Amino acid sequence: MPLRPEVHDGVRLGAAYYHEYQPYERLTADLDLMAEAGLTLIRVGESVWSTWEPQDGVFDLEWLLPVLDGAYERGIGVLLGTPTYAVPPWLQRKHPELAVRLRSGRRVPWGARQETDFTSPVFRRYAERVVRRIVTRYAGHPAVVGYQVDNEPGLHLMHNPEVFAGFVARLKERYGDVAALNERWGLTYWSHRLSSWDELWPPEGNTTPSYDLAWRRYQADLTGEFIAWQAGLVRELARADQYVTTCLAPTRPAVDDVAVNRALDVAAGNLYYAAQDGLGLPDQERRHDGGWFGQGVWQLYQSADRHRGAKQAPFLITETNAATIGGSNANYPGYEGQLRQVAWALAARGARLVEYWHWHTLHYGHETYWGGLLGHSLQPGRFYGEARRIAGEFAAAADVLRGLEPDADVAFVRSAESDWAFQHQPPLSVPGSYDSPDPRSYARIFGAFYKGFFDAGRQARIVSVPQLRGAPEEWARRHPVLVAPALYAADDATLALLDGYARAGGHLLVTFRTGYADAEARARAEVAPGPLRAAAGVHYLEYSNLRTPVPVRAAEGCGLSLGPDARATAWADGLVPDDAQPLAWYEHPHFGRWPAATSRAHGRGRVTYTGTLPDSEFAAALAEFCAPPARWADLPSTVTATSARNAGGDRVWFVHNWSWDDGVRVDAPEELVDVLSGERIGAGQAVGLGSWDVRVLRAPAGDSFP
Repeated sequence: MPLRPEVHDGVRLGAAYYHEYQPYERLTADLDLMAEAGLTLIRVGESVWSTWEPQDGVFDLEWLLPVLDGAYERGIGVLLGTPTYAVPPWLQRKHPELAVRLRSGRRVPWGARQETDFTSPVFRRYAERVVRRIVTRYAGHPAVVGYQVDNEPGLHLMHNPEVFAGFVARLKERYGDVAALNERWGLTYWSHRLSSWDELWPPEGNTTPSYDLAWRRYQADLTGEFIAWQAGLVRELARADQYVTTCLAPTRPAVDDVAVNRALDVAAGNLYYAAQDGLGLPDQERRHDGGWFGQGVWQLYQSADRHRGAKQAPFLITETNAATIGGSNANYPGYEGQLRQVAWALAARGARLVEYWHWHTLHYGHETYWGGLLGHSLQPGRFYGEARRIAGEFAAAADVLRGLEPDADVAFVRSAESDWAFQHQPPLSVPGSYDSPDPRSYARIFGAFYKGFFDAGRQARIVSVPQLRGAPEEWARRHPVLVAPALYAADDATLALLDGYARAGGHLLVTFRTGYADAEARARAEVAPGPLRAAAGVHYLEYSNLRTPVPVRAAEGCGLSLGPDARATAWADGLVPDDAQPLAWYEHPHFGRWPAATSRAHGRGRVTYTGTLPDSEFAAALAEFCAPPARWADLPSTVTATSARNAGGDRVWFVHNWSWDDGVRVDAPEELVDVLSGERIGAGQAVGLGSWDVRVLRAPAGDSFP
């Protein structure tokens, strides 16, 4: 049976499959069940170096052949992983010096994964040997459609002496001499001024913000360079029609989304979320950072938009919830319908693959209670049945889903460097505390504004700072609204582009801490918001954290509509309007002298400045003020409507009901056709949704919306 390549215009369903982990021989049964369910891709081989190479230089490559043969016979493609993230015991025993050293100086003990310094030439020799053996053996197998190099890279910030030596060499390249470093980092402070490179102290004792930012940049560069090195090895041996990717875990500390994907053919990664009531709307003010997985429907969409933003192109989800996720004490499988809802949401945001981790629930090991599509009984149940339905719907809708390009009402500028800078010097305290620094400050700020636009029914695109290049006029044409949340560590050129964007006709929304520091994380020696002061028409000379939320009210006649429960939280800039119009005022005996938000016409566009962390009501009101009208009006609080254009020019709507209400009805804004049932729906006609339901609706090319 001919295979369909995975990087294509359709959307496919798959699962990670580890036949070598099964408690007894069941390859035929597993593959038959996959084929019956309509799964078209499996990921294999990335976690078992000690199976590929049980002894130093002794290889066993044939164990995978029956899996590949059986998959090919059933029309199932294979994403073949390289096993470099989980080293075998013999390598650890032979080279204990390869262990990662942490900030404390402690070696990471062997017994988990990713314990090894992947920059070491010694490690690279062993890694190259096993990668070449595997790819050489299977590059010609027709089942193999692509390769995943490594897995979830960037787990540790490595403090090994050799890594530090490389860091010093990189600084020499960047700064030239210690005099420049002294000036750029402000090393006069606390007598840190250097007279030679060998006086640079190791990072475990560092307190200098500019040093920390440079160290984080370097660690992310190392991860990107390692992935690029492996991708190069694989491409030497792979077929021309096979792609190369990795599985990115965006919360890893030594990762920059754009840098790690630069050498890859397609972005891919994991996307985990809190199911059950965690996917309910309306949202109950769940925390903005999400931990290592998302909490709330808005974070599901934010994570998908971030994966797409890594290359500004379609992406693969190589891991997502099948059933429960996490440890033995966190058993929260999705309600009936939630797997389907999430799969369609990911497809709507540009995913070409939704792959579950994993096919079967493991019977041993650290992840024994991380649920697969099959439970410990290995019998098909509810999750298998729902996956089968999703695969069938994806297949039935294949023509409509071809070439989907998600719509966006607003673009968000994401800054990995501002995130790193805030992890070192957070502007916010942990909620409920007086002075406990919150290293998730950037995620909280970014998330609050993303959630505001999501709650207002607007769709987003995420753009990283390195991608923010080109003519401001082009950005203004493509994106009517651009949001730069807490763009703290920013060079003058980036801020000038934002200024030019507004001049060219875009609506720029900036927040507190945007423009405050330069590219070295040094506070600018000018009145804040620095280079954006003239464009924003506002300045401030002081600021304060807020221990408790402060009510805010809309300024009269400004066009901002605020409800009585809107609040400012966590932070307040002491904004002084120069020629900007206040939008909202604090209701407080001290902070009430300052506006919480302002707006000003700038060239052909506008700049809106928000000097606080808005709660959900305030953030949604700001989104309504900035964004074009929502395409579906007056949706119930439990319903979302997102859209994309397909290759034929049709707009495809994905309308979700994130609740138990089984009688939801919304009015169609135009004539539509249900992609799955063929039902025709007239403009203004009610669209019905059951509980935890999704409708996929097509509008003809040339519809009435831009």
